[in-house]
Amino acid sequence: MIQKNAVVLYKNQCAVVTDIDGDKYVIQYCSAPATPTGKKAQYASLKVREKDITLLHKGPSAQLDALLSFDDASLPQQIAEVYELLRSDESTASASITLGDIAELMRGSFKTEECFALYKALSSCMEFSPDDAALKSGGIAFVPRSEDEIASLRQKADEKEHAGEIRDAFIRRLRQRALELPGDAKFMVEVEAVALGRTDKSKVMTDAGIAQTPEKAHKLLLDTGIWTILRNPYPTRYGLTMVSASEGLQSPPEEERLRVEGTAYAIDNAWSADPDDAVAWDGTYLWVHIADPASTVMPDSSIDKTARERGTTLYLPEGTSRMLAETSLADYALGLNEISRALSFRIQFDEKGAVADCSVFKTTVDVKRLTYEKATELKDTPELSPLFDIAKRNFERRAKAGAKTINLPEVHITVDQETKRVNIEPEVHYEASDMVCEMMLLAGEGAARFAFRNHIPFPYVSQEPPEIPAGIPDGLAGEFRMLRCMHKRSVGIVPAPHAAIGVAMYSQVTSPLRRYSDLVAHEQLRAFIAGGPLIDKDAMLERISEGDAASVAAKKASRYSETHWKLVYLLQHPDWTGEAVCVDRRDRQIQLYIPSLDMQTYIIPKKMPELNETMTVKASDIDIPTQNVVFIQS
Repeated sequence: MIQKNAVVLYKNQCAVVTDIDGDKYVIQYCSAPATPTGKKAQYASLKVREKDITLLHKGPSAQLDALLSFDDASLPQQIAEVYELLRSDESTASASITLGDIAELMRGSFKTEECFALYKALSSCMEFSPDDAALKSGGIAFVPRSEDEIASLRQKADEKEHAGEIRDAFIRRLRQRALELPGDAKFMVEVEAVALGRTDKSKVMTDAGIAQTPEKAHKLLLDTGIWTILRNPYPTRYGLTMVSASEGLQSPPEEERLRVEGTAYAIDNAWSADPDDAVAWDGTYLWVHIADPASTVMPDSSIDKTARERGTTLYLPEGTSRMLAETSLADYALGLNEISRALSFRIQFDEKGAVADCSVFKTTVDVKRLTYEKATELKDTPELSPLFDIAKRNFERRAKAGAKTINLPEVHITVDQETKRVNIEPEVHYEASDMVCEMMLLAGEGAARFAFRNHIPFPYVSQEPPEIPAGIPDGLAGEFRMLRCMHKRSVGIVPAPHAAIGVAMYSQVTSPLRRYSDLVAHEQLRAFIAGGPLIDKDAMLERISEGDAASVAAKKASRYSETHWKLVYLLQHPDWTGEAVCVDRRDRQIQLYIPSLDMQTYIIPKKMPELNETMTVKASDIDIPTQNVVFIQS
């Protein structure tokens, strides 16, 4: 217990206990120090609790002004000698030692009038660090620092003392693009922030005379060796993360489900890891089974909000950032378990092949996974042949209604995580891919009709008719001309025609594991089936708008990321040449499309080619930060 006349610390100031009043201590402390102009120090008294003060010396105390004015120039040297003494003995080299014991080692005694001066000297020295554990228990002790810690503190002190000179030297090195790494890396943090879109201001760049843009910052980081060409800034620049959602979904609930007999087929790319749809024909109905995460993801739950903020799963050549937790796939992706749980769309056709009726069920189904290649091989089997027939008929129906299909080559880009080599392979187009596409379109049309018929607020997708000029050329040139005619899609709560697809109303419902609009559509359908409360129109519009905005950001990040890795690929393959197709001609300039890279470029040719004529090109002047590359005829 602290006694009267003891010396204590109060808010790290020296104070003297002048009286004890029950469980309170009356202390005297300096409320205003003396000034160089001759103004005397001012003292004040205050009642405090024991937990607010820490004992420095039990006393009896000297006058407070004597405690505050005590000075001994030899204290630093004496502290250094005590440090050497303690460090020379293994038993005390890193042990906590009290303030009083240090004083005894230094002077053979611990006098009241010198306690605060010694405390201040030890608190600011490099040899000892305060023992926080002792302070919490009401005592004051110190621990000898290691030699490495002291060296680090001295370096920081030196840097602080010479901060201006050090920064000026750094700026000179930066202008010459000759940094001293890794030491200079700490000054480049704000440049990284600009390159990643986290800020648009950098004093470092201003001082170096460099424009503060993400592209200039990116180039500066490459030129100075802080980054390599393998650093992809675009996900972060668009506010996205490469880490999948972390909150896992609960296991699917035990609930009444319709058992659908037979086998459904989940058909996808060989590299797909999240199958979320499967299709089957039972002789009367087309069944489109969709993964059912909405069985546990409730509207406005934390998982729902996180999915809304992400908008979609982000697929990049270097990895995947999932809208829903990676652990969700085991329970909810189709075909990964013996029995799959699904939200299923049962579609009935009229005599013309149009959707006559669509019903929605919670189901269990046997699902078999197939690649597009394998399904194409099996297209004439009894199990798959009806699906291909339905797809062909539906394509013809949509074409008669004005649907426009644009077919451009696609590539698949991967980055080997060990070698960091980029690989670009052409996507092989299989007939089964077209078949599955038609099944998904039918499910989207059927779901939209079901929601409209039952007055369910729902996310409808629409698109205005394109304005197609006469004389559209054949081949890739025609595909590009048609692409320029297409309008952007719209997402809202009012159904409207989707001209590009050729249907009167449409909604996306087939990818709830990776698209938020599909997930919220499933939440609404399940609520309707259960007879529960529906999301109202205003809330539905707000949610799909938020999800769609996030999805647009993800698409931009994906597009820029793919271009980034294509340019890295070209730098890794300096001898690359490829075939380019002339898809447009404007005066002396032509537009080329390079199928093997899925890239476009403009050049002034040696000789003006015909549309769809090919030529061989190679890349030069590749600029990663601006994503500019010049292709020339080889």
